[in-house]
Amino acid sequence: MVDTSLSGNAEEKTAETADRKFRKELSAGITALALLSVLNRADEPMYGYQIAKLMEEDDKQSMPLIKHGALYPVLRSLEGNDLLGSRVEPSVAGPPRRYYEITDKGRYTLGRWVTIWKRTSRLIEKILGGVLDD
Repeated sequence: MVDTSLSGNAEEKTAETADRKFRKELSAGITALALLSVLNRADEPMYGYQIAKLMEEDDKQSMPLIKHGALYPVLRSLEGNDLLGSRVEPSVAGPPRRYYEITDKGRYTLGRWVTIWKRTSRLIEKILGGVLDD
């Protein structure tokens, strides 16, 4: 049985907290997948801010996939697992920039993760049924 004794405001805060937690958990793996994909399609190495801007949604009402500050730990993690390589170059405006590029191991991993993503998303769509229809 659902407790309906919460006031509207308290219920909304509880829902917003649950939404934030769900988004955080959902984005954890998706962010790494998206970063590998972005860098795989890039014609040249990219620095963090470039990547972040590319990953932002056009719809300003939506939450971005990842906040700029959270991007760098994921980049470092991917680099630590040899999925990305990086180099630091001086910048004409501001501090030096670290440029990232996908490695061969990163491309291989991306292919495996895309397969996992497709299987997972098909299963979730099947389970949710018509819930996803707008």
